[in-house]
This record gives sequence, structure tokens and C-alpha cells, in this order.
Amino acid sequence: MNQLLMIIVMAAAVLGLGFAALNFMLVKKLKEGNERMQEIAAAIREGANAFIRYEYKIVAVIGLIIAAILAVVISWETGIAFVLGALMSSTAGFIGMKIATYANVRVTNTANETRSTGKTLKVAFRGGSVMGLCVAGFALLGALIVYLCFGLWEGMLFPVEGTSIVPTRVNPVTGQAYSLSLILSGYALGCSIIAMFNRVGGGIYTKAADMGADLVGKTEAHIPEDDPRNPATIADNVGDNVGDVAGLGADLLESYVGSIMATAILAIEIFTHEAAFLSASLYAKMVAFPMLFAAIGLFGCILGIAFPLVKRKLSDNPHMELNLATWISAGFTLILGCVLCLLLFKDELPEQLRAAGMKAGAITPWIGAAIGIAAGILIGMISEYYTSYDHKPTKGIAHASKEGPALTITQGMASGMISCMLPVVCLGAAIFACYAVGGMFGVGCGALGMLSFVAATVSVDTYGPISDNAGGIAEMSGLDEEVRAITDKLDSVGNTTAAIGKGFAIGSAALATMSMMSSYLYAFMQEGLNNALSLNIMSQEVLVGALLGAALPFLFSGMLINAVAKAARKMVEEVRRQFNEIPGILTGEQKPDYKTCIKISSQGALREMIVPAIVAIAFPVVCGFLFGAEFVGGILIGATLAAIMLAIYSGNAGGAWDNAKKYIEAGGVEGCGKGSPAHDAAVVGDTVGDPLKDTVGPSLDILIKIMSTVSLVCVVVFSDYNLLSLITG
Repeated sequence: MNQLLMIIVMAAAVLGLGFAALNFMLVKKLKEGNERMQEIAAAIREGANAFIRYEYKIVAVIGLIIAAILAVVISWETGIAFVLGALMSSTAGFIGMKIATYANVRVTNTANETRSTGKTLKVAFRGGSVMGLCVAGFALLGALIVYLCFGLWEGMLFPVEGTSIVPTRVNPVTGQAYSLSLILSGYALGCSIIAMFNRVGGGIYTKAADMGADLVGKTEAHIPEDDPRNPATIADNVGDNVGDVAGLGADLLESYVGSIMATAILAIEIFTHEAAFLSASLYAKMVAFPMLFAAIGLFGCILGIAFPLVKRKLSDNPHMELNLATWISAGFTLILGCVLCLLLFKDELPEQLRAAGMKAGAITPWIGAAIGIAAGILIGMISEYYTSYDHKPTKGIAHASKEGPALTITQGMASGMISCMLPVVCLGAAIFACYAVGGMFGVGCGALGMLSFVAATVSVDTYGPISDNAGGIAEMSGLDEEVRAITDKLDSVGNTTAAIGKGFAIGSAALATMSMMSSYLYAFMQEGLNNALSLNIMSQEVLVGALLGAALPFLFSGMLINAVAKAARKMVEEVRRQFNEIPGILTGEQKPDYKTCIKISSQGALREMIVPAIVAIAFPVVCGFLFGAEFVGGILIGATLAAIMLAIYSGNAGGAWDNAKKYIEAGGVEGCGKGSPAHDAAVVGDTVGDPLKDTVGPSLDILIKIMSTVSLVCVVVFSDYNLLSLITG
């Protein structure tokens, strides 16, 4: 069993990372184009490298402090697992950003040389696949190391010999007992910390530059997007790499790890509380299943990603080709996952499976995962409907722009709010179905299913900012309109695929948080399975905690929007200053000062990212030590519900505003093209949506997972030691 686990997971991780390395080298072998294109690409690469170095220095200091606290207060193993998770997440983000800065100019050159959408798509997707494969490969590699080192070799996985008790250790400093579940939580927390800083820092950077470039360049100077005369263009393109590539990769790696660890931790907690009814062999299989299923999913993704790359000729319909890659990945994952379940659980007694909550027998975990995959696809389709300019909602926003920016914003807000209902219905139905089939373990499998083909999802997502950068390089290099038309077509599809990816992320976050919440309740309620999973919403601690938790995502979102606005304001002032003081910029006689704009974005992001990230980490811990475990349980419930709604609204409204602008630019609204009043209004709408879709929305799913993970890690301490219990006796 353990040998099978090692072989399958290690093979998947090595094969995935090997395929990523191959694609990295194949992209780098391609030509970069003329001297001007190479100069612009080098400037983008230099800016992205500088930012990520400074960001990682700050994160390293904060991460080491957290790791030291975990090592002292919880256990040294948890501290090491935390560092490993942070290392895996940061490595994946760094490699993804590097390939994006190499691939962008090569996509531009391919479009210029071939004038073929299909050939250009292949280069962009190959670049994106490096990020996708690294996300899944590094996440699985780190999880396997934690499992082997602390679960197998240190003996914390197997029950104590001759008993059905899960082994625990005692922290010599605090005297608190801990088990493998806290060590797995430490690994997930390490991934979450990097994801939070990458998403928040990268999101502030990219949106400050984007808003500055759009508000002054498009609406005031009336120059095209990514015009080389705009001082903020290089910073904008740098932002695509640090925010939409490195940030996105770390985000979905954290979601992926969160779903794996939440399900494995729940299996440990179920066995701990129901040990009298479950066999040790079933327990070991339930803990191993999440990693095995994730490994099977990576095999499926390798096949799905390879399909468009080995296909001789791709069509000029990028949406269809990308969807095919995703569908193939999901299909193989489902088929191979069913085989895995049958082989893994077929020898377990039916009464044992029922005692573990598996009402459908050996294929129960597969059914939960299949429900999660179906729900994720449905949420993605709903996101596509509300964000793509092929559909009525986004077209309605574009036509509203003829009446000015006020109606553009109003229509976009309404569309974003309306778009929350159907995804939540899908989530509710998925939770209900997963629970009916497999209890809370089934819900965890649902989260696992949603992200089981994450390598394909991230590959498709990352292709978007690479295409966006390619369009910027084409514009700044003065290439033909036909080249920009190809990159714009790829970029427009990328906006929709990004919205779909965000739908998967928030959906899986909701399911994974529910699983983590169950483990959290198990950690401090020892009366048995039924009692352990109850939390009285009408008790004053839980109710007040839920109210406070519901307000937290709004506070967090407001802080992020303020951070973006503050940095964007400085960017706007700088772009205006250069246009006013150096009039030769707009005539093309003088070059703008790109470096100052890059500096403004970098400093703004690095300064403003710290407080929101620390709030997310510290809030549940501080409340736990003040008011106890039940109060924090209420916070987690309230924060999860509010964050799901805000994240869906932010992602869909922002994506719709962006594509409404592109719809007008593509000539979708008769008589209204670039530079028209309707286009100006659409640019304002797009600017309003920028911090929502690329900073707030993606950060909210990290918020709820980081809160649930840090609460699970610390509850063993603050459930016994808190101010409220001391006062009340």
C-alpha cells in the first residue's frame, strides 16, 4: 500500500515536472523577434525579477518568524512542514513567472511571422503549461515528502501497535499533544502564506499599473492600449507576470494542497473519533486516497495538456482548443479515478465502509470527486456566461456604455450580483450530494475533484496573461494591426478562462473549508462523532463570531481596494507629470521614463501587501486566545459565507467590465470604437473592475482557507487557554 503510494505519487510528480522542464526549454528555443521586441521583453523580465526578489525577501522574514512560532508552540515537525509548503509554492510561482517573461515575446514573434492564430496559441499554451505542471508537480512532491518523513518514517500515520489509537506526540514546551493532522496543516499553511502574499502583492502591483495606464493613457491622452508612449505600459506588463502568473500559480497551488490536506486530515480525525468502528487498513487508505487521486489527476492533465501541443494544426478557435485540453484532462481523471477507488477499497468490508460514512461502497470517494468535478464545470460555465462578450450580460454592459460611465458601472454591478445565485446553487447542491453519499469525507472528496485537474486549469489560465503581454509587446514594437488582432483574440479568451479558473478556486475553497471546519470541530470537541460536528449558532459566542466573521471579508476587500487605489493614484500623477513636463513623449520624439512607474508599482505593492496578509493570519488566532474555540468557529462560518459571495461577485463583475470594453474595441457596438465616448465609459468600468477581479476576488478564497488552516493549527492551544474561559471560570 505504502509502496504503491510512493510509486504513483512520485511518478506523477516527476513526470509532471519533467514535462514542464521540456516545455520550458522548447519555448526558450524559439526566436524573440527584432531588436525592439527583445528590448521591451528584457525590460519586462527585469522588472518582474526585481519585484519577485524583493517580495520573497519580505515573505521569507515573515515566514521564518511564523515557522519558529509553530515549531515552539505546536511542534518542530509542523514548523518544518510549513517551510516546505512555502518553498514548494514559491518555487512554482517563480518558475511560472520566469517562463511567462520568456514566452510573451516569443508569442508576439510567432504571431508576426506566421499570422496564424493556431500556431500562436500553441506557443502561448506551451508557456502556460509550465506553470500548470509545476503547480501540481511541486504540490504533490512536497505532500509526499511530508507524508513519508512524518507519517511513515516517524511512525505517526499507523495506529499504536495492538490498539486502534492514532499516535500523538507531546510538545515539550507547551505540553500539548499533536498528531499527523497538525503537521499536514502546517504544510498547507506554508502554501497559503505564499499564496496570500503573491496574490495580494502581485494584485496591487498589476492593478496600480493597469489603472494608471488606462485612466490617463486611454481616457485622457486617447492613445491605444500598451502604446509605447505611455510611461506605465512596461509596469502594466510586469504586473501581468507577478500578479496573474506568479500570484495565480501560488493561489491555485494553495487551493490544490488545501483540498488534498483537508480530506486527509478529516480522514485522520474521523478515525481518531471513530476508532472502535474502523479498521487500520481502511484508515490508511482514506488518508492516502487524496494524494493518490491527485496523482491520477496529474496523469490525466499530462495527457490533456499534450493533446493541443502534439496536434499538428490547431484551429483558429482558441476557446475550443483550450476547452478540449480541459475536458480531456477531466475525462481521464474521472476514468482513472474510478479504477483507483475500485482497486483501493474493494477489499474493505461493507460495514467498515458504512462506519466511515461511505454509503455507496468502494466508489464513494470517486462519486464525491465526480460531483465536485461536475459542480466545478457548471460554475465555470456560469462564469463564462456572465463574463464572455459572446453572451447577453456582457453585451448589455457594453451597450450601456453608450449612456456614460455611470450606467456602465451600474449595469456591471447588477450583472455581478445576479451572477452569485447560480454558482451558489451549484455549490449547495454539490455539498448536499457529497454529504449524502459520503458524509464530510465525501465533501472533502468533492473539493479534491474540483481541483484534481488543476494542472490543466492553471495552464489555460496562465496562457491568458502571456497573450496579454504578447499584445503589449506587439503594440510597443509597432507591429502590424493583424498581429495585435491575433494576440487580442487570445487575450479575450484568456479573460474568460481566468474567470472560469476563479470559479473553480472559490468553489473548491468553500468545500475544502467545510472539511477543514469539521476537523477544527473534532480538534476541541471530544464527545464523539455526532456531538463533535455540532456548533450552536444561537449561542452568544458563535453568533457574535459569525457576525464578526461576515464583516471580515468586507474589511479585507476594502483594505485591498484602498491599497490599489493609493498606488494607482501615484501612478496616475506620474503619468500625467511625464505627459505635461515632457511634451515630446506624445509626439514620439522622446521616450517616457518607464523605470519610475515600475518603482511606484513595486513600492506600493510591497508596502501595502503586508497589513492585509497579516490581518488574515492574525485575526482568528487573536480572537481564539481572547474568546475561545467556539467564537472562532462562528468567525469561520461567517467569513466563509460572505467571502464566497464577494469573490463570485468580484470575479464575474470585473471580468464582464473588461470584456465589455474589448467588445466595443472589436466593433461589437455599432458606431462606437476605440476613442469614442462609449469606449471611454467602458474603460472606466474596466478600471473599476480591475482591483475586484484580479486582487479582491482571488484573495478572498485564500482568506477563508488560510483562516481555517491557521485556526486548526492553533485550536489545540487556544481551546484550553483563552481569556474568556479564565474570566468565566
